[in-house]
Amino acid sequence: MTASAHSYRPEIDGLRMIAICAVVAYHFGLPGLGGGFAGVDVFFVISGYLIGGLLWREACATGRISLSRFYIRRVKRLAPAFFAMVLVASVVAWFVLLPFEFRDYGKSLIAASVYLSNVLFYRGAGYFDTGAETKVLLHTWSLSVEEQFYIFLPLLLLVLLRWKRVFLGALWLCFAASLTLSVWLTPSHETAAFYLFPLRAWELLAGVLLAIHSHGRAPLRAGAWMSWLGLALVLGSLGMIDAAQGFPGWQVIFPVLGTVLLLANGRARNAVNAALSLRGPVFLGKISYSLYLWHWPVFVLSLYWRGAYAGWHEALLWMGLSLGLATLSWRYVETPFRKIEPRGAAVLGALAVPSALALGLGALAYVKDGLPSRFDAATQAHIAASADFLQDFSRCSVPRAGAFEGVELCPIGPEGAPQVLIWGDSHLRAMKEGLEQAAWAAATPALIIWRAGCPPLFGVDKTESYATRSEDRACTRDKAIIERDLPGLAAVRDVLLVGRWSYYASGRGVGLDAENTIALAGYGQSDNAAVLRAGLAATLPRLRAQAGRVHLLEQLPELPRYDSREAARLLAHGQARADEIAARASVARTAAAARYEAARAALGAAPVIATWDAVCDRDTCRALQGATSWYFDNNHITNTAAKAMAARFAALFEGRLSDE
Repeated sequence: MTASAHSYRPEIDGLRMIAICAVVAYHFGLPGLGGGFAGVDVFFVISGYLIGGLLWREACATGRISLSRFYIRRVKRLAPAFFAMVLVASVVAWFVLLPFEFRDYGKSLIAASVYLSNVLFYRGAGYFDTGAETKVLLHTWSLSVEEQFYIFLPLLLLVLLRWKRVFLGALWLCFAASLTLSVWLTPSHETAAFYLFPLRAWELLAGVLLAIHSHGRAPLRAGAWMSWLGLALVLGSLGMIDAAQGFPGWQVIFPVLGTVLLLANGRARNAVNAALSLRGPVFLGKISYSLYLWHWPVFVLSLYWRGAYAGWHEALLWMGLSLGLATLSWRYVETPFRKIEPRGAAVLGALAVPSALALGLGALAYVKDGLPSRFDAATQAHIAASADFLQDFSRCSVPRAGAFEGVELCPIGPEGAPQVLIWGDSHLRAMKEGLEQAAWAAATPALIIWRAGCPPLFGVDKTESYATRSEDRACTRDKAIIERDLPGLAAVRDVLLVGRWSYYASGRGVGLDAENTIALAGYGQSDNAAVLRAGLAATLPRLRAQAGRVHLLEQLPELPRYDSREAARLLAHGQARADEIAARASVARTAAAARYEAARAALGAAPVIATWDAVCDRDTCRALQGATSWYFDNNHITNTAAKAMAARFAALFEGRLSDE
């Protein structure tokens, strides 16, 4: 094997440039790159190719691999820039993030420092959810996937070093299994397929297998068509992949295949490789790791502080700041540390200090609930509301077989066969603490079944902008299972349906969440309000026949301009006065009633438990009740509000509500 067989290849840095530019542009919202997040998949293939080639060459040349030397190189390459970013991000987060977000930041800081942030984010909301834009370290999920790969591959090679053909066969088997599982599970378990290493491993293994099969052979110099095809697949994927179709799944095959083709033909003389080897692309490729580290915290914290960018020009300014920080990080952190050649103990010792600091800060932020004392008293009502939705769901379970298979069931009140069934959407979740308090007070076992954005109506399908297709399908599936297995709840005598009825009737949110849309379908009706009426007309008799009396909960009025987190941010950052926030936290009763009119007409089909008088007087509905905010956002209430309303459910749990 010649020395040039694994010499520096500038076109790989040029390929990194494409990947990082796509990721950054996508995150900052530049048009034309709807699949820009797939740049991470390009990085995965490149990492597999380089790391796999490095380990395989060492094994072939020496008959062994040095784990200590390998991990020291990885630490020197990755840790310094990571901890530099964490230090700066933590300082800014201390001054900017509200307690609840800072508490979550602490948890993610711990997970990222031990390379498990992909598991943490898998257990939370998905990458494409709107809440992702408050997670300062969300981007570290991909670093954790790579670190887990750095554990898996060397150990597998070490175990099978004597049997190289067996090792190669094992890699192919892992590749095929990971790819198959990813494509199969993405429609039903998209979050797992996105974040978890076993379902992403095939992308890294594609690079590893290419490196191994090209080892010891003359460099491939196919026609220029191969490079052009690879480039077309990569660029086309970055522009055309649609997250709404399910990702990664089958869509990620195209950028992975394109990257493999470009790497395989990277030594050929053609226009593609020449362009990728130019000084500009190579420079951006060299700083791509630092740019990846810095761009997301800059985006999240700047958007969090500003509320919204003034336009493309401001987004470009923040992108410029990301580029500047990345250049400094590469020049003064990455490069110097990579050139140092200390002993292994010194490297591990140097790593221990920032790791301990990061873990300590993360633990402090988490244990102290985000340190709310950082802010003055003027913001406390809204800060308290922004964190007042955490609930104990430890009694909930999802049956794996039999009745209600796959449906989350949450008992409340005393143990025993449920006498009251409460079925609904996220508004039911928001009301849980009040319902549970009332159930305990009446000594009545009850059962909650809820799914966000899923109207509790048999025979009604939904397509929601806020949800993935798999979540929409899960809503339909759950309702069919509930209808099938409901007769098994023989002790149920009362049913309460809870929903954001105005959202279902109108087909969209209001005010701050006006961009959220939902389309209902069923019973041959053509518009949401008609589907809602038909769904209630069909659902109520079935519930009465199978479970007894049925009641509806009046949806609390929506406050279009209010969000407790935004209100707290504006006050904390000096961007609004208390009286301005109070105005946002209220709405004229007539305006709220007009929004609710179509839903109220549909709900007349069953007895309704009233709620409006809890937050409205004759003229105005308000989030602020005394010094306490009762609303989390513009349509969900807090636990405090739910508990204050518990008495309204006493008759329900005591069996005193009439079905008239």
